[in-house]
Amino acid sequence: MLRKAYVPGAAALAALLLGGCTGGSSSDGGADNANPGGSEPTTAAAQPGRYRTLPEACHAVGHNTLDSLLPGIKQIMDVDQRDKAYEGQATLTYDTDRKVGCRWKVDSSDATDHLYVDFERVVSYNNTVSDDDQAQSVFAAKREAAHLPEPTATESSASTSESQSGSDAGSGSTPSSSSSSSPSPSSSTSSSSSPDSPSSSASASGDATPPDLQPRVLSDLGDEAFVDDALGNAGSTARQRTVTVAFRTSNVVVTIVYEEQPATAGIVPDSKEMQDNARKLAARLADSLGG
Repeated sequence: MLRKAYVPGAAALAALLLGGCTGGSSSDGGADNANPGGSEPTTAAAQPGRYRTLPEACHAVGHNTLDSLLPGIKQIMDVDQRDKAYEGQATLTYDTDRKVGCRWKVDSSDATDHLYVDFERVVSYNNTVSDDDQAQSVFAAKREAAHLPEPTATESSASTSESQSGSDAGSGSTPSSSSSSSPSPSSSTSSSSSPDSPSSSASASGDATPPDLQPRVLSDLGDEAFVDDALGNAGSTARQRTVTVAFRTSNVVVTIVYEEQPATAGIVPDSKEMQDNARKLAARLADSLGG
């Protein structure tokens, strides 16, 4: 009886040992497959941009600045009408966290002045592309659409010399000229690149705009910037000048369009004065954004 009871127990022990060895092998195999992606590199999500909201465009420009750019505003005698002129007109938008703008138009005894300010917050929906990189692409397309002329050697030397002397009325230093990604001759037509900006069939020529005020890249505003200067063709009416300043700070692109139409035929708006005013406004907006 004792011998018969011993045999089944030995068989059970052998089965248990055999199963343990087999299970160990299976467990080792399971451990090999427990982390199949452990050796694969992980892709970090692209960083979001600095800005999550936008300022209220019609409140972004102060009264003193509007007085400088729109001199006719102080000539409005009716207080209510003058206050309405200061308020401007907000552009239609469906998402104020993504795009806002404002327009002002004021008539004076000497000219009609227009001002347009646009803020665009760029957001990338591609996890591998950051908001800043997407905004950089958007700005590059805007700059290319402006067809900035390639500076001549003389213009580049003059700009460099002025930059070293720090003689810039707009922001303390003269921006250096540089070519855009789509250069064109310096006498080519230049137009505003903002689709929401007032339209103009202006053409900037070397005779109308001094060489150092030709459309060009700016190096002292935001992360990147440019100024465009377009003068309307001569005709029976006064020649309208359109100055555009655009800059990018992180994932926000700001566009300023400043136009002046003289009331008297033969009068040409001053390029330097208009560019200085537009660039001063751009510098204030950049400071308000913290860029």
